[in-house]
Amino acid sequence: MQNPFTRREMMKGVGAAAMAAGFGGMLAEAHGATMEKGPSIEKIEDRLPPLPYPYDALEPYIDKETLILHHDKHHLGYVKGFYSALDKLENARASGDFELVKHWSREIAFHGSGHVLHTLYWDNMSPNGGGQPAGDLLAAMNKNMGGFEKFKQHFAAATKAVEASGWGILAMELYRGNLTILQAEKHQDLTIWGVFPLLVCDVWEHAYYLKYQNRRGEYVDNFFKIINWHEVENRLKAARKILT
Repeated sequence: MQNPFTRREMMKGVGAAAMAAGFGGMLAEAHGATMEKGPSIEKIEDRLPPLPYPYDALEPYIDKETLILHHDKHHLGYVKGFYSALDKLENARASGDFELVKHWSREIAFHGSGHVLHTLYWDNMSPNGGGQPAGDLLAAMNKNMGGFEKFKQHFAAATKAVEASGWGILAMELYRGNLTILQAEKHQDLTIWGVFPLLVCDVWEHAYYLKYQNRRGEYVDNFFKIINWHEVENRLKAARKILT
């Protein structure tokens, strides 16, 4: 069965709605305003974006077994949770029974954030990645971060220091047009409404524990060796289009 939306379409929707509606609206835009009621598990699985490279492509920095588990199990779990919550809230609107609205709103925030960030995470990496950014992205780092090395030190330190499970995120802060580095606990906490994520690093333990055990810092350091800077710069350009 053909995917109902492509990765590029999803990311376009993520960016376009970020400033207008915040994270909740961003997710709704990314996945479309409507969906068929009660989608089957097969249809939900079809909504999991495929990896843009083979499972073993990021060796030796991220191992094949971790990618299989991370993408096929964990990311799929967020996809299922997100669409399940959307379905439950659709039923609530139809019936007028909003007794569990708080619960399902939290489920959308948690699973939807996980779905979006994981899709970004896969695209942020490449077997041909690493090195340093160039062009507009490097210029923005020079302007807002004091250069690439200072950005790298800041991003690595913030990501390593995420409390428990979460993410390190480089984003465009759309209100001022500046780059900013954020920590996101779990998926949805400690974020800023109206930012456009450019680069994300997953530091939930399932992202690195099979290979690195408790050595999160080593995993984060090696993440820089596979960053797809071209993709990050493309997202920076897309963010700037929103500001024009």
